[in-house]
Amino acid sequence: MADRVIAGAIMALSLYFMWHASELSIGWNGMTGGPGGGAFPFWLSAIMFVCAGGILMRSLRGKTNYSGNFFDPETLSWVVSVAIALAVTIALMPIAGSYIALPLFMFWYLKIFGKHSWTLTGALCICTPVFLFFFFEVTLKILLPKGLTEPLFFPLYAMFF
Repeated sequence: MADRVIAGAIMALSLYFMWHASELSIGWNGMTGGPGGGAFPFWLSAIMFVCAGGILMRSLRGKTNYSGNFFDPETLSWVVSVAIALAVTIALMPIAGSYIALPLFMFWYLKIFGKHSWTLTGALCICTPVFLFFFFEVTLKILLPKGLTEPLFFPLYAMFF
């Protein structure tokens, strides 16, 4: 029953996001040479809607092997920890910028929470912001919030724009 409620809630939320994203262009913008401002939110919400619909259909057909509590206490504490860390990350983005907040979250998630190696943690904490910069800002021309780090990007803007 819980999976049906959650799937229905996610589907409703997806429809809201799609409706809200469609206020901007969701197709390819020929003027800027990139996707419209609403393209990613709209299509990601559409994918989320389809996935939640699949979960709902599977549940209605009775093909779940789930029994018992939805979350055991250990799993619930993990979910709450990650949710709090994500909230802190989102709160840090306007102040410290995406390129500081996201690596900090990744460091916490990989090294402290997940207890992964220093090599993996370091590689992902360094490579992910570089990839995000080239993907969003250079290729798609979508600027991410930089907060206090904005002046550090002026030389990169001069190189790529």
